[in-house]
Amino acid sequence: MNLRKKPKEGVEVFTDSLNDIMFFLLLFFLIISTMANPNVIKVNLPTSKNNPDVETKQVSIYVTADHRYYVNKTEVTFFELEGRVTEELKGVTAPTLVLRFDKTITAQDIVDVLEIGAKLKVKMVIATAAPNAK
Repeated sequence: MNLRKKPKEGVEVFTDSLNDIMFFLLLFFLIISTMANPNVIKVNLPTSKNNPDVETKQVSIYVTADHRYYVNKTEVTFFELEGRVTEELKGVTAPTLVLRFDKTITAQDIVDVLEIGAKLKVKMVIATAAPNAK
């Protein structure tokens, strides 16, 4: 009679391929995270008692077919244009110039006004008419 216990075989988990799987998952998530748009992340922002408002202001510059310049419907000469725009934008943190040119104005006239805006380092937008407007 054989009363000796049989040696138990140890249970092993084969993990050699687990490293490859983890590497591919890591690579997949790294690639996907770089392609994800950061604007879709929802974040609950903290509140503050002092909430500084960013003051934005739009200043319109009109140039008519007969080379008359207007800043917010006030007529100025071309040489007064830069000073008047600077006056209008004083104290504004995010200024925007809306440029409204007559369609008969030459490209040089447009560039002259754009140079003033570039010198003042403001955002500029050229206004156009809707396709069905006459």
